[in-house]
Amino acid sequence: MMDTSSPPTRRILAIWCRQLAIDRWRLAEGLRAGEGEDALPFALIAETAHGPRLAAVNAAAFEAGARPGALLADARALCPELAVRPHDPAGDLAFLERLALWAQRWGPWSALDPPDGLLVDVTGAAHLFGGEEALLADALRRLALRGLAARAALAPTAGAAWALAHYGPERAILHSGHYLDQLPVAALRLDPATALVLQRLGLKRIADLSGVARPALARRFRSTRAPAANPLVRLDQLLGRVPEPALPVRGVEVPLVQRRLMEPIRHRPLLDRVLADLCADMARLLEGQGRGGRRFELALWKIDGEVLQRRLELAAASRDAGHVAGLFAQRLDDLDAGFGIELARLSVPWSQPLPLSQADFEAGAAARGTSLAACIDRLSVRLGPQAVRRPVPRASHVPERAQHWVPPLDPPTAGQEELAFHARPLKLLDRAEPIAVLYASPDGLPRRFRWRGAVHEVARAEGPERIAPEWWRERSTARLRDYYRIEDGEGRRYWIYRSGIAGDGRGGTPEWFLHGLCA
Repeated sequence: MMDTSSPPTRRILAIWCRQLAIDRWRLAEGLRAGEGEDALPFALIAETAHGPRLAAVNAAAFEAGARPGALLADARALCPELAVRPHDPAGDLAFLERLALWAQRWGPWSALDPPDGLLVDVTGAAHLFGGEEALLADALRRLALRGLAARAALAPTAGAAWALAHYGPERAILHSGHYLDQLPVAALRLDPATALVLQRLGLKRIADLSGVARPALARRFRSTRAPAANPLVRLDQLLGRVPEPALPVRGVEVPLVQRRLMEPIRHRPLLDRVLADLCADMARLLEGQGRGGRRFELALWKIDGEVLQRRLELAAASRDAGHVAGLFAQRLDDLDAGFGIELARLSVPWSQPLPLSQADFEAGAAARGTSLAACIDRLSVRLGPQAVRRPVPRASHVPERAQHWVPPLDPPTAGQEELAFHARPLKLLDRAEPIAVLYASPDGLPRRFRWRGAVHEVARAEGPERIAPEWWRERSTARLRDYYRIEDGEGRRYWIYRSGIAGDGRGGTPEWFLHGLCA
């Protein structure tokens, strides 16, 4: 069924944690499989309209006859000694997100496959582990060390990898389609109702679908738009005929500073000094990000390995080092340093936007009548309100249209509470200036260019950031832009872009422009 004339370029690793909820409960209790409470029948239950149902069961409960989806009353009729606890699907999802970030050790990006699976793009990464077999073995070994019962498979598509992980042989690696033909139709990731319909039609395996005319299946499922309810869509995704977008999981970088002490400290005055230094470092870090902390967490490592933790939450975002250090000092009165503290770490897991301000300067200026507002008032009276302008953001992703000028007395325009853009250069030219590219790789960066009579050698580059034209206001011949941040041999940094792509049908050879100067 799958075309094997050329080797697949993409390789997707599918990981199925078969008992994620039970494994997470076991890890939270500090148990090993089959030991302690896990040696007795146990289940996680979820409340439904018809009463509590089993969401997950351990091995002992399964042997006693309890099955996921059964009513608790029916399960206890078979196994009276069944112990239960509430199921926590939100906690399982949060655990799965952390696991997805951890799984990026095998590939550049990972995505969730809820409720108990992961997808990892390992294209071009298998050789780093000694081949695909070694990569698969490493994944299963590391998952087992974390206490997770898992199956994994490798395939060119997410659908094929998922099917093999759930229904294929152990450690399946797909290079041809012979595995897929014999898999049940449930391997297409169909909902139970659709899979039941196919089974009643006698279509029990994926190979059986090839014996049915495609128009007949299309007519039968024409009213269903969801992929899980349409076997043709799932089959095309399985075979790579249609793309299947995935949302990669991205980790949130938590602001963190730490001090590793040359000698362990035991006395409180020295600890207060270290704490003040940490708060000052964190204040500078938050100021650079334009944010303020709402929750601060302090961790102190003792020589004997014990970690002392203190948490602080503020009513409003702040990066006042003295204020934060003073509040933490009150939380350290009962601290027992033991033989000494050798490492101190301060992190901010919860932060909010906090723009820069000059409170003292602005307060003094307001008292003297020399504030910015008073200056604008005087200029507006002397020159007229139309002669004074202030910049405001505008809803446009094109750099030269991202802001416009309005009279200072105009009311603020309605917009988003917070706009997050890509980093922009310190100086944006009023009009992008063309540059003469002396040498450039095809569809790549210029290695050398001339701007304002001077020749610049490109030493470093970052990008591209692709900006498409605004189709609702541009002509059909408008070309997209690929922006790059570059640094020349003398350390000067520029913001340049290439207008158009070769062969896009919207003009001739792409042209290069310099649009801004970076710090």
